[in-house]
Amino acid sequence: MKLTQKKIDDYKIELTVTEDAAEFAKAIKRATKILGDRVSIPGFRKGKVPQAILEQRIGKDAIINEASEMLLQNSTREALRILNLVPVSENKADVVTNEEGKDFVYTLTFTPYPKATLGEYKNLDAEKIVEPVADEDVDKQVEAMRQHHANLIDAAEGDAIVDGDFITLDYTGTVDGEKFAGGEAKDQPLEIGAHKFIGDFEEQLIGAKVGEERVVKVTFPDNYHSKDVAGKDAEFACKINSIKHRELPELNDEFVKKFTTFQTLDEYKADIRKNMEANAERRAVEAQREAVIAKAVENMTVDLPPVMIETRIEQMINELSAQLQTQGMKLEQYMAFSGIDRDKLREDYREAAKENVLTDIMLEKVAELEKIVATQDELNFEISMMSQMYRMPPKQVAKYLTDSGQVFNVMNTIRRRKAMKFIFDNMAGAQAEAPVEETKETEETKED
Repeated sequence: MKLTQKKIDDYKIELTVTEDAAEFAKAIKRATKILGDRVSIPGFRKGKVPQAILEQRIGKDAIINEASEMLLQNSTREALRILNLVPVSENKADVVTNEEGKDFVYTLTFTPYPKATLGEYKNLDAEKIVEPVADEDVDKQVEAMRQHHANLIDAAEGDAIVDGDFITLDYTGTVDGEKFAGGEAKDQPLEIGAHKFIGDFEEQLIGAKVGEERVVKVTFPDNYHSKDVAGKDAEFACKINSIKHRELPELNDEFVKKFTTFQTLDEYKADIRKNMEANAERRAVEAQREAVIAKAVENMTVDLPPVMIETRIEQMINELSAQLQTQGMKLEQYMAFSGIDRDKLREDYREAAKENVLTDIMLEKVAELEKIVATQDELNFEISMMSQMYRMPPKQVAKYLTDSGQVFNVMNTIRRRKAMKFIFDNMAGAQAEAPVEETKETEETKED
């Protein structure tokens, strides 16, 4: 095998591969046997048809093309291995010469994985900032639990709507005096202050009474999912049908005993503070680690091929699409609801995609220099986790990864994860603190 390469542009190369005539002859022989197995020719057993006879039946070009394809696949893998090149774009293969008795010559055009030079990635440091937990933060959680256990009572005759009330109403919406699709409802439930309706719709109903009619004026957002009314002024003729006030329970030890596992309000607040402080510590450690990784990326020198960013953007969009499908929504519906198109979605993802690609390159380079590898046990564990996520037997997951050629990607993911841990373990000063495990919710509700 002879290999020569030249640059096509700043990122793309053309690789010329020459396999000698003897190798091409072997490929033709293998192709003859394979094609001979597929056809029936009287007087010959399958796979034993002489090349000359087979050429008469299917044509010489069919044999040459089969041999070319077989040799091309095997030769490409070997050429990339010898040169230690990993394509990050699709290979464009062009056969130059594939004549019997001559050398087999072809070109490969692709963008190779970029060469990166690491800067400092050990002994890095970043300030860890733990947000203090104020009394007001604790009180907000207590109040949220109190609101959760509030009773709803019918408003007294003549009572007006106040913030936090639950109401039902009829409404008819118009734009430029004309009704529009989805702008009309009867006995629509609504929580005042929940901001489920657009703009200050709910606030304009405060002060209204049962039976009262009121006109609410709002402007639809420019990115509203219905293009017919997006960005337009609208009026809603509303009629209040019912009002329920929220009756809050008294906040005392008895309330805490009834709805939690604690005996006193002070104990309950102390536990809330403890959990909030643990969460604040966890967030601080995560932020510190993110800053350290960002520094390691910043210290690296690499000329990033744009195709890697574009590929990662597509991956992120595909992941979003899969996530939406689990929620019963299609990507097209999400974009219409959000008032964006695919081009806008791509631009929204661009900066994050670039950061992700740079981080992966840095971590893979660290893994290479520190000789970090993924073991079979680690791969088996990853397959076990995937089997739980996708609700498939581990053997079926392993077979899919092998058949689709994804095992290499999974192993790389494991290596990057271990490289990240290596950076954390080698931060400046004391070893990086282990992340605080996420705590369960403070409130442990009893059976009412």
